[in-house]
Amino acid sequence: MRSLFLKIFFWFWATAILTGIALILSFFFQKGGVPARWHLALTETARMYGRAAVHELEFGGPRAVEGYLEDLSRSAHMQACLFSENGTEMAGGGCETFAPLVGRAKISPADSAFGIRYGLVRVALQIPGESSSYIFATELPAGPRAIFGPNPAGLILHWLVAILVSGLICYLLARYLTTPILQLQAASRQLAAGKLGTRAAAGARRDELGELVRDFNTMAARVENLVSSHRQLISDVSHELRSPLARLIVAMDLARERKGADPAFDRMEKDFERLNEMVSRLLTVARLDAASASIEMADISLSVLVSEVVSDAEFAAQERKRSVQLSSEKGIYVAGNRDLLRSAIENIVLNAVRYTRPDTSVQVQLQRDLISGSAALTIRDHGPGVPENELKNIFSPFYRVRGVAEHESGGVGLGLAITDRVVRLHRGGVRAVNAAGGGLEVQLVLPTIERPVG
Repeated sequence: MRSLFLKIFFWFWATAILTGIALILSFFFQKGGVPARWHLALTETARMYGRAAVHELEFGGPRAVEGYLEDLSRSAHMQACLFSENGTEMAGGGCETFAPLVGRAKISPADSAFGIRYGLVRVALQIPGESSSYIFATELPAGPRAIFGPNPAGLILHWLVAILVSGLICYLLARYLTTPILQLQAASRQLAAGKLGTRAAAGARRDELGELVRDFNTMAARVENLVSSHRQLISDVSHELRSPLARLIVAMDLARERKGADPAFDRMEKDFERLNEMVSRLLTVARLDAASASIEMADISLSVLVSEVVSDAEFAAQERKRSVQLSSEKGIYVAGNRDLLRSAIENIVLNAVRYTRPDTSVQVQLQRDLISGSAALTIRDHGPGVPENELKNIFSPFYRVRGVAEHESGGVGLGLAITDRVVRLHRGGVRAVNAAGGGLEVQLVLPTIERPVG
């Protein structure tokens, strides 16, 4: 059982039911005597029933008293028996259980004999008749059985009511305890999904759980401020770098015109291009981090978009003596931003072209997942792959696999980070695994839509 709510609910409920059962059983099997304050009332009640039974016997005979005792058992749920003065059974059922009380009543004719059996108070006393004395023994409605009675249907009904009432109370208590925990769970998931403005509802609680919710909200506010400051810093620095970078490029061009061709200028130009690319990608990352669900969306044919990306990547692959092969299912549509999705897919395909071995192909496969209905885009290369302990990091900004030099990677470690953010903005997911036989396999999953009309 994984639900904390159900655990608390059933433990409380089981505790209440077992406590009730133990309490009832303690009455049923108790060995103590009948309190003295009950003696007079119980004696008078038993004497009244006993006189009626003796009257039926003396004026109606054995059949009449048997009928009276049976009627008493049905209507009042009381077992009763009539004995002769010397203890011989005369009428009633199950009278042998009264033998100890009858023996005591014979010894002390002026006193009533009391006992408890299975939670029922039992009384035996002598009743004088017209021609002889008799001993009347019965069970009386006192103690816990007076509430439930020996009637099975009544007992079941009372137990059912007790179980339902205790269940309702335990349900409300369990819900009261687990509601803030469930709110914290929902808020933490929203926070992990990037919705930094999410807060849990603390309500008016002043207990430990209420304090926990308020502490969580304080932490969430602090995290939001830190992340927002970090994003703003990246955006500001990237914007500020663009102007001096543009001036440096202009200065380099002027120096080249004055000094003529020089290998140093070619090296500087490549470095400036890398810096310019880094700034552009940093701005893209900052924009995606700050983007909300309200980015401009449209119905897009993912099949066509992937085909266009593969067609463009084929030219870059041929220059490197590699190729790109596409296997695509037609008629797959998604709701998204075309430019962002193209950039995300292109980053992975070009990355695969860069790392796959010469004379090998990059396999691109687009198909619809039959179970979830989502679009699954898989890009697999035949390169060195990625160490297992680094797979989870390759979608982080500026992360490059250890041992791969900058001139080998050809990037600044932002392409896959951009892809990850774009896919998450489109309510999808991306993951990377090492393929069997070598190489890296990256899979993008995006929710699909029905084919647009018209």
